[in-house]
Amino acid sequence: MNVFVLMALLATLGTWFVTALGAAIVIFFKTPNQKGLNIMLGFASGIMIAASFWSLLQPAIERAKLTSDTPAYLVATIGFIFGALFMWASDKIVTFARKKTDNIQEKTNERMHRIIMLILSITIHNIPEGLAVGVAFGALKDGYTAENLMAAISVAVGIGLQNFPEGAAVSVPLRREGYSRKKSFLLGQSSGMVEPIAGVVGALLVVYVETILPYALSFAAGAMILVAVHELIPECQKNQKAQPYLATMGIVMGFAVMMLLDVMLG
Repeated sequence: MNVFVLMALLATLGTWFVTALGAAIVIFFKTPNQKGLNIMLGFASGIMIAASFWSLLQPAIERAKLTSDTPAYLVATIGFIFGALFMWASDKIVTFARKKTDNIQEKTNERMHRIIMLILSITIHNIPEGLAVGVAFGALKDGYTAENLMAAISVAVGIGLQNFPEGAAVSVPLRREGYSRKKSFLLGQSSGMVEPIAGVVGALLVVYVETILPYALSFAAGAMILVAVHELIPECQKNQKAQPYLATMGIVMGFAVMMLLDVMLG
């Protein structure tokens, strides 16, 4: 196995492990601290937004200038839009399946339906996240430096951080539905299993198909931005009447930390 593909596999196994850690909350706590989860979601959002530019879009533009006959700004824009559209289409498919199932399911099956759709929606979100990590590590083949390695690790860390509350977001509702803590944990962590697969696919694409790299990098950025803005930021702002800036400061700090790492080491 190519060393960069192996690195992508190890990194995405790590993000899967963080998903499992988030799911493990259900073993120790019946109900996780909402303020803590909001801060963590906000911090992860800030990291993902910063990583989307400095670790994905900026390298995509630079590489497009060197390897593509298409103007770099078009390459980045096309890849970015398709990444966002991929996530949008994923959500539409889930929503359509939910509505169609609601029309034919009896009430006795509603609980199982909610559980399946919950796990499916989180799993779909994890596919482009795994691709983002795989693309970041696969890109190292064209410039294996400490700075580029740190950028790839930063992407994995950012995605790993936001996987923690995602794991909890699956396991905690399952526990509330009456599932045992063991089963809630197992189902919660399973939502992250697609990330190593997507990570290897992303790394293979950029390792063996060089011209696709700028598109793949910007595709991952578009997917990350949509997840952060549409999913994580609204979620972390819920129930914040008492401390309205709590999660917002988490976003600011996450962005600042990621920007500091990328600019300082880049």
